[in-house]
Amino acid sequence: MAGETGLAMGDNGMAWSIADVARMSGVTSRTLRHYDEIGLLPPAWIGGNGHRHYEEAELLRLQQILLMRELGLGLREIGDVLDNQLDQVEALRAHHQRLLTERDRLDTLARTVSRTIAELQKEQDGSDMTKINRPEKLFEGFDASRHESKARDKWPQEWEQSKRYADTLTAEDHERMQRETTAQMVRMAEFMAVDIPVTDPAVQAEVDAHYQGICRFWTPNAAAFKGLGQTYVDDQQWRSAYDRIAEGLAEYQRDAMAAYADARLS
Repeated sequence: MAGETGLAMGDNGMAWSIADVARMSGVTSRTLRHYDEIGLLPPAWIGGNGHRHYEEAELLRLQQILLMRELGLGLREIGDVLDNQLDQVEALRAHHQRLLTERDRLDTLARTVSRTIAELQKEQDGSDMTKINRPEKLFEGFDASRHESKARDKWPQEWEQSKRYADTLTAEDHERMQRETTAQMVRMAEFMAVDIPVTDPAVQAEVDAHYQGICRFWTPNAAAFKGLGQTYVDDQQWRSAYDRIAEGLAEYQRDAMAAYADARLS
């Protein structure tokens, strides 16, 4: 029998050392030993010197392992397919569906990041701004007056406080605040695109900034803040504004605000 490298003869024909298999396959010896330890790819036999040797059957099994790894299957899934004689086509079909879902998620993330890049680039270049970069375009068509009566009836003191503060703002102040709101919505969309939970500290930091911005006008309690989040979902104009950035963002914002209210305002 051969040493750590070189061919050897096993009971079923030619055998290769772990170093040979590593060189042929590009898989490190350390990984091959790990595959042996977890029962995924035991060697055909181990020499008296402790060296592992692999025969043709193990090379074919390794080829299957590498194929399924390339497709993204986990080691446990691969072991189930190989050891339990599960339908490899069905296993790959299920994984294919996961890949399609992941592709859609990455496409959403790419669009969101692209939109953010365009926004920042156009600000730097001083060129004409995109629709999403122009906050007045994002919120065009809003009829603020139809919300005022509802707010005045539901929270009369808060409405008076908000109106007094709003009356002090200039047109430039309004545009700046709209731009801040747009930027916050884009950042929330980026969190949503990569499936970050609404309770994540980074998401909650954005919600806190949103809450502090509202507090410049009035100070909502937990119930009012949750109600405002629900308004973003139920009100067609607000929902459209969120949907222009990313579908489902209104619900994500609402859930994040509810989590904030429960943790910080209750």
